[in-house]
Amino acid sequence: MIIVKILSQCQPALNFFHIFDYTSGMKTFIKTLRGLASLFFYFCNTLFWCTPLFLLTILKFLIPLTGFRLWCSRTLSTLATAWVGANTINQRLFSKTSLAVQGLQEFSLEKKYLVLANHQSWVDILVLQRIFHRKIPFLKFFLKKELIWFPILGQAWWALDFPFMKRYSTQFLKKKPHLKGKDLEITRKACEKFKTSPISIMNFVEGTRFTPEKHKRQQSPYQSLLKSKAGGVGYVLTSMGDQLNAILDVTIVYPGGIKNFWSFVCGDIQEIKVRVKHMPVTADLLGDYTSDRSFRARFHNWLNDLWKEKDRSIQDMLV
Repeated sequence: MIIVKILSQCQPALNFFHIFDYTSGMKTFIKTLRGLASLFFYFCNTLFWCTPLFLLTILKFLIPLTGFRLWCSRTLSTLATAWVGANTINQRLFSKTSLAVQGLQEFSLEKKYLVLANHQSWVDILVLQRIFHRKIPFLKFFLKKELIWFPILGQAWWALDFPFMKRYSTQFLKKKPHLKGKDLEITRKACEKFKTSPISIMNFVEGTRFTPEKHKRQQSPYQSLLKSKAGGVGYVLTSMGDQLNAILDVTIVYPGGIKNFWSFVCGDIQEIKVRVKHMPVTADLLGDYTSDRSFRARFHNWLNDLWKEKDRSIQDMLV
């Protein structure tokens, strides 16, 4: 009887905890814990692989032997590939986001690819690294110069020979016209390095992440894309188009709405759709983007057509 009385007195408290288990507060708490655990995993994984990466980078600069430096570059890419692999395990453990990918086929780790994609979130980078992991050479991006100061990762990107580019506004270039074409010069130098080994060059053609504000400010003719920026892609094709084995056109869509990296690590992104289109590097894509006006005009038309098709694909994928 005493036990029954005690339990009956505790019942309101038990009911309270039962209700609390299913409140949004508890769900938010669990998601936050999941996000923090995932971030800790990312941090430890990055720190673990960056230590040998930085040491090898120092040796690469201290020993000026071409063969040794080529070996270092390949080994650095191997370390970066292992880092991506561990990140993928992290995502499967904590984020549990479903990736619906179309168009993946037999690629090669010994070839050269130019990867073009739309850009909506920092999550895009993780998605691209995951779907192409050990299918094509390690992806290298053109990054904003400011990102070199991003803790650990910025220095790792520098060690891996990622090209850092300084963006100049039209008004700034009017004041300092001597800086016009500086980004293209950086692209040219980066492409010279990329000629020596298998490579996947990644380019977010819009040049920045899509937001409704940017879309409105640009008066973009597309429904779900910003205007394409042809310069970087054009110069890559000019510098090493004859060496590229294929162009991979990637379309990334978030059916539940575009969300940030924190939402991703907390498991708030249920599904991401990706469509990969394999395109050959045809003769009409080879030319001198810098000085041949006729080629530049044709290339702009080709890229605009590609962007129109991508915009239609996004609408189809959202259905």
